[in-house]
Amino acid sequence: MSAPRAARNGPTFRELAVQALSSVEHGYDLLAPKFDRTPYRTPDAVLDATARALRPYGPFGAGLDLCCGTGAGTRVLREVCGGRVAGVDFSTGMLARAREAAPEADWVRGEAHALPFAPGAFDLVVSFGAHGHFLPAEHPHLFAQVRATLSAGGHLAFPLAAPPRPGTAPYWSLLAFDAAMRVRNAVWRPPFVMYYRTWPLSGVRRELREAGFAVTLHPLPELGSREDGSPRCRLVLATKLPDLPDQAVSAGTP
Repeated sequence: MSAPRAARNGPTFRELAVQALSSVEHGYDLLAPKFDRTPYRTPDAVLDATARALRPYGPFGAGLDLCCGTGAGTRVLREVCGGRVAGVDFSTGMLARAREAAPEADWVRGEAHALPFAPGAFDLVVSFGAHGHFLPAEHPHLFAQVRATLSAGGHLAFPLAAPPRPGTAPYWSLLAFDAAMRVRNAVWRPPFVMYYRTWPLSGVRRELREAGFAVTLHPLPELGSREDGSPRCRLVLATKLPDLPDQAVSAGTP
């Protein structure tokens, strides 16, 4: 996702402003009819690179697109999964668009904080562009929910872009966006949680390991390199480790 701006044939500035002053759920219900024509929709290049990186670990059985929106991520699941393909989101408007685009998938309304699936229901969970909707304090419970949904040895995968270098225009742009959102949420209700700087790689790796995952990183070379040769984007692949006694007890506890 990128900082809000109008796109050709997409939502107007006024429509984006109304969304930003709504709750997260209602805001996405409003945006759903035009969502795929905004910069928020995950680019096909990112989806294709993710599928390529996942193929050596498959084929997988059942796959879930977490916070699926209009369902773009299920394109990856259909390429690498041989079983059930499902998407979960809390926006009825986004799910309606997803059903229109891919009626063969299972579209489920639900919260990421309380996933409505049986333990071990999926072999692969992917997520695209939803990270900013989760505050750091929510990460442990989110990862515990995903881990409980995965089968033994199952995987959670998501692309993660390298942060812009301090002092560059993109750095100041994201900093300004997050600052504006914090001011908005301090003075306006309901809150709209969407931040760009709450998902640092080092912290997320640590939290995933603490939640019972082994974590590996896979460059996505199709998406380019930075000046120092490091990748602009990596795939984070978290593999479920066997249960520890305390994890088995606490996985469903907020």
